[in-house]
Amino acid sequence: MTAFAALHHADTPLLLPNAWDHASAAALAAQGFAAVGTTSLGVAAAAGLPDGAAATRDATLNLALALGSGPFLLSVDTEGGFSDDPDEVAGVARELAAVGAAGINLEDGRPDGTLAPVELHAAKIAAVKSAVPGLFVNARTDTHWLGDGDGDGGDDGGGDLDDTSRRLDAYQQAGADGVFVPGLSEPSRITALLKTLDVPLNILYSPTGPTVPALADLGVRRISLGSLLYRRALGAAVETAALIRAGRFVEGPAPTYDEVQAFVRPDSQRPDTLG
Repeated sequence: MTAFAALHHADTPLLLPNAWDHASAAALAAQGFAAVGTTSLGVAAAAGLPDGAAATRDATLNLALALGSGPFLLSVDTEGGFSDDPDEVAGVARELAAVGAAGINLEDGRPDGTLAPVELHAAKIAAVKSAVPGLFVNARTDTHWLGDGDGDGGDDGGGDLDDTSRRLDAYQQAGADGVFVPGLSEPSRITALLKTLDVPLNILYSPTGPTVPALADLGVRRISLGSLLYRRALGAAVETAALIRAGRFVEGPAPTYDEVQAFVRPDSQRPDTLG
């Protein structure tokens, strides 16, 4: 079992914060998080690209290159693998593993609001596990996510639990190391789903859903923050600018210039300072 896989079988669930650039990942690692994920929304939005549309392959690989040698275990959100060709998805997984990624998220939701065929997504998972056996594959199904337009996983989205179970069974049979059901937050539905699984269940944290201790008591083994941190950071930036414009005081913590500079990668080449 890899070190990253072991975090899913510890005494407490893996609370996985999601970063969108080097500084956010370094700041989270400095707070003691042993593993950090990436958020596809944050990566896409930072580049001015749509999320979930296979438009961020290069940006994702570049971010993984920057983060893969960091002092934390890295899980990369690869949307649907950036392709419907299982061999191409496996190629992306090889590149990510080569730069130090310990795991990936692989989702079956599509930009048009439909779900990929079960057989296709299972084939992607199998191809990745064949190409990079040690890479932790967190297979995500969007059966509960679709239709939940607020993006924070705050309700169950009307998902069919039988369809969810059928998909997740196929994904774990294909070799998935864990499964992820964003949008699922109702405790009784989580409990029912857990009875059908042989691999760790990942739930997306929602500010309006169960707390981390409550999810732990249910048996959830991984709790992701998804795009929440990125969206809150964006909101805080806009709020700060608006407060200053209005002549009001700004409250709340902010790292100093020197603290942010401390996040510079050790292998980075700084240009000479002019003047």
